[in-house]
Amino acid sequence: MRFSRTSKALGMVAIAALALTGCGASGSATGSGSNGGDTSKVILADGSEPQRPLMPADTNEVGGGKVIDMIFAGLVSYDPSGKPVNELAESIEGKDGQHFTIKIKKDQKFTNGEAITAKTFVDSWNFGAAAKNAQLSGGFFESIKGYDEASAEGSTVDTMSGLKVVDDQTFTVELKQPESDWPLRLGYTAFVPVPSGALKDPKGFGEKPVGNGPYKLADGGWQHNVQIQLVPNPDYNGPRKAKNAGVTFKIFQNDDAAYQDLLSNNLDILQTIPTSALKNFKSDLGDRTINKPYAGNQTIAIPEYLPEWSGDAGKLRRQAISMAINRDEITKVIFNGARQPAKDFTAPVLDGYSDAIPGADNLRFDATKAKEAWAKADAIQKWDPNETFTIAYNADKGGHKAWVEAVVNQLKNTLGIKVEGKPYSTFKEARNDATAKTLTGSIRAGWQADYPSLYNFLGPIYKTGAGSNDANYANPTFDKAVSDGLNASSVSDGNKAMNKAQEILLNDLPAIPLWYQVAQGGWSDKVTNVDYGWDGVPLYYNITGK
Repeated sequence: MRFSRTSKALGMVAIAALALTGCGASGSATGSGSNGGDTSKVILADGSEPQRPLMPADTNEVGGGKVIDMIFAGLVSYDPSGKPVNELAESIEGKDGQHFTIKIKKDQKFTNGEAITAKTFVDSWNFGAAAKNAQLSGGFFESIKGYDEASAEGSTVDTMSGLKVVDDQTFTVELKQPESDWPLRLGYTAFVPVPSGALKDPKGFGEKPVGNGPYKLADGGWQHNVQIQLVPNPDYNGPRKAKNAGVTFKIFQNDDAAYQDLLSNNLDILQTIPTSALKNFKSDLGDRTINKPYAGNQTIAIPEYLPEWSGDAGKLRRQAISMAINRDEITKVIFNGARQPAKDFTAPVLDGYSDAIPGADNLRFDATKAKEAWAKADAIQKWDPNETFTIAYNADKGGHKAWVEAVVNQLKNTLGIKVEGKPYSTFKEARNDATAKTLTGSIRAGWQADYPSLYNFLGPIYKTGAGSNDANYANPTFDKAVSDGLNASSVSDGNKAMNKAQEILLNDLPAIPLWYQVAQGGWSDKVTNVDYGWDGVPLYYNITGK
């Protein structure tokens, strides 16, 4: 995931079959638009400054993740509907859900000419998992045998025993236990290969990454806080081949400025329409808009390392905060009905989603129950009336100010406490405090799926020690529940187990689910063949000029 970052089905029948059999996907992705249009145009898109250097296993936010997705290719990628299709994988085979043999295609290279072999993958994954390398997405390797030893705090172990190189094109993977959806994860950027230079100097490499995907970084392509320029990789021959002359991500200080550039045709595509323009964007842009649900949500994470939000009192206060938020009102008034109030921690477009999980009552507006829960918390640990509950948010992207202010007013009116929004000038700055565990209050969080699975919205965010665990939540019962779900004999049984695990989250509320996200974007009259994928991200490679 990524921190944010369809009404159509996500191809989950095929995905379920893949996860059950362990067989690799085959075929090629198809873009949603036609092949027509001017392929010589460079597409100008909005972007955000990456939080960290562009190392795949060290990126868990959308600013950097979007770029990494385009300059790297892994074993598989996901087509527009969410179905995995082969990139570097010739085959992924496994019959018991625990032991896999992976063969990669021959003659694969990075743009610097270095060969991509089975050893490249094994070395890259070991680097990502090892505690000494402190990669934010290291937890994605948790299922592999030997991960616990390599990832333990202070460990000097730098290899996982579950990875073995057989020959240049073949390696094997042994998991700690059978897991129903493990092959489905392999399209996430943590699993892409990186060249040997990246392992020797990850920070230096992250400034000028060398990949193997449909695009590559242009010379001087990352101009910090200004733009990131990508050009097509002529050697790429996978399912996401570029149909344009490149993509330049312009980094804006706020979405309103980006929207004005879009209206002036100085920007070709804006991924998310700012809240201030939601009432008028369809009349402003005509048929050059999109409005469809995707696998993403919006939450407020409340760190349990803050004393007032820990223990039983903290749990009751989080429940009170949740029940004091009128999601129906905000989604109607602020978002003009273009968001759906949350009823769980995942997203409705995912296979296995349920809107009737026990504990979901904590996500319904109920002023009386909210006040009662706050009073019970006060009986355990008195809230300082001079204390201000803050909701941190980034002011540069996403149009969060309006809804944060609405939540602030609702909490004031219902609970009678001091509440304020706390704007950060950039998403990067907000993520830095969240990652460093130095938040002084809550923070708006969101999740854009890495792969189409309920688990992706649970384990990487709420398991003890997970790289994206802003709340610093730790509950062994929850950890075991999601691990049991992964060990289920089928995807269907696994989904039921994941929803059972959600009952724990809906009681503890390490984060407060607000609403499910919708892809609402627009584009200029200079481009065509625009569509968004299952994860709410434009299919940049498919966009052409008119």
